[in-house]
Amino acid sequence: MDVAGGLLTVRASGAAAARAALNGSSGTPEHIQLLMGCTVPKGLPGSGAELRFPDCSLHVAPAGAVLLTVAETKLTIGFAELKPLMFQPVPVDAALRSVFSGAVAHVLAAAHVLDPHGLSHHLLGLAELVLRSALKAELDRVDALAARRRDAVDYMRAHLSDPELGADVIAKALHISRRRLYQLFDDGQGVSERIRGLRVDRAKALLSDPAKAGRGIGEIARDCGFVSAAHFSRTFRQVVGRTPSEFRGR
Repeated sequence: MDVAGGLLTVRASGAAAARAALNGSSGTPEHIQLLMGCTVPKGLPGSGAELRFPDCSLHVAPAGAVLLTVAETKLTIGFAELKPLMFQPVPVDAALRSVFSGAVAHVLAAAHVLDPHGLSHHLLGLAELVLRSALKAELDRVDALAARRRDAVDYMRAHLSDPELGADVIAKALHISRRRLYQLFDDGQGVSERIRGLRVDRAKALLSDPAKAGRGIGEIARDCGFVSAAHFSRTFRQVVGRTPSEFRGR
């Protein structure tokens, strides 16, 4: 198992997951695997340590990786709710990581005197704790990114008429770095593309508004932040497939 310390990876496993991966369908897996890099007890044998129960299993590798596998039906969190965590390394808070590694160490040290049924329930509860805590942190992070992205888009819309509008201007206005701004728009449409799309959208609204029929193409170009009517026409045609005049005529 190769996993970076402090990161959690949640995976689906079992025959249903394999079939879904092969045919591209969506299905509920038999098991959910939690793979985390963390401190493991010293003195583990070369092959690591393993505990197996009907509804869960625990494998600890000497290299510092813990794999906890639980039956999906035993979790109170639905598979659909776990999708934000699936198949991507998720940072785990140091306190949660400490709780998890400590619990694993205690389980391994006392497994020989613990009731198997009770130990199985304990591991299922540990999986619930980690999944719910990591899910909350990830959703909070996504919400924060979404709010910051909305702030950036709102600023773009409010300043579209400024031909100097760009990444540097927006980052400075939001008090974030240029790199951080680009991270907010890493969905395939960058900052420049987003600005261009908003400008074209505004131009389409102005060109299709009967109340603005008396305004010239050059005036609309300036209102939307294009440096010239020619630049506006080229960009508009690239995006819409028609020139501004043709769009207005239709």
